[in-house]
Amino acid sequence: MNDAKRREIFARFRAANPAPRTELRYHGAFQLLVAVILSAQATDKSVNQATERLFADAGTPEAMLALGVNGLSRYIQSIGLYRSKARHLIETCRRLIERHGGRVPRDRAALESLPGVGRKTANVVLNVAFGEPTIAVDTHIFRVANRTGLAPGKTPRAVEDRLMKVVPEEYRHDAHHWLILHGRYVCKARRPDCAVCLISDLCEYRAKTPAERP
Repeated sequence: MNDAKRREIFARFRAANPAPRTELRYHGAFQLLVAVILSAQATDKSVNQATERLFADAGTPEAMLALGVNGLSRYIQSIGLYRSKARHLIETCRRLIERHGGRVPRDRAALESLPGVGRKTANVVLNVAFGEPTIAVDTHIFRVANRTGLAPGKTPRAVEDRLMKVVPEEYRHDAHHWLILHGRYVCKARRPDCAVCLISDLCEYRAKTPAERP
């Protein structure tokens, strides 16, 4: 795929959705961090259902730490891997308080040192909370980047590095939002909905699906 096609892809995404946002519900960097940690191998919908009550009762590191692992587990038990996530979150709260004054650090190394935080989670927090032009590659973005030919790669990190090179600078901050939403609702894993895809003519996927018959 050439640069002209890539630029047109993101121009269309912006025209259709000028201000994309994460579908996770939160207030402030700490709640965003918690929601993203919980979203691993879980849907945003299930996370939002759990965090609505959790954040109302314990929306700060201090309040969440006071719950303890068992107390926190009761709020998030509907989410996959909730026991390990509860342990990670309680220890993360402890470290935020002890090492960062209760604030989420604006630093990749510091973020990735927190339990349950990997590169993808750090990228989301840096982008959404702090406005950094990072690209968090999840399963949706990995699929879209490879299927369309936008930024092929064999691993999430390879796709991320490729996207950072080929996405025009003016689109980089919002790129991962557009790609996630596109993968979630249009370029779906089992069967992409090519008939309604706004970049179908630019996509290099060879097995495009036809329109559904009424």
